[in-house]
Amino acid sequence: MAPPRTPKLLLAACSLLLAAACGVQAPEKGAAVLGADAPAQGLAATHAEGDLAFGAAHRFPTGVTIAVSAAKSFRPSASAYPQSPRAVAFGIEVTNAGDGTYRLSGLSVTGEVDGESSLVKQVVDPTQGYNGIADAGKDVAPGRSVHLTLAFAVPDKPVRLRLQVRPSPAEPVAAKYCGKV
Repeated sequence: MAPPRTPKLLLAACSLLLAAACGVQAPEKGAAVLGADAPAQGLAATHAEGDLAFGAAHRFPTGVTIAVSAAKSFRPSASAYPQSPRAVAFGIEVTNAGDGTYRLSGLSVTGEVDGESSLVKQVVDPTQGYNGIADAGKDVAPGRSVHLTLAFAVPDKPVRLRLQVRPSPAEPVAAKYCGKV
């Protein structure tokens, strides 16, 4: 009769589980899941704890992931509103990895320049293709993504810009992106 192999199998299974558990850490609430170890390119030295670099993605508990690209500076056209000497545009990728449909109309993107929220207004410049959230009534089905481009008025000189992004007004945590633009 062969000796029982249960201790060897049990030991192997426990070792495998321990190795897998040690290599995976659950993200803290409000932490960026994707791009967390990406280099902070062009970031101001005065970042607050938890600010993300432009280009990083943040996954919310609902399964919605939002990524904000690096800023693209431009001079608004004469038909832009509001008029500003300079504006910056961001590509915003919204991916729904949740179970239910995501309503794009809930998306909120606000900003502040050097700590002043009154200085940042969204720019609509149809001549250059910046139309705001044109598909606000659109639903994003699970497993689907949508790309938006938003622009904001900023002073003519380089400034520190912080954008706060929430997938819905009820979301208690905002993803905060910060950098020099």
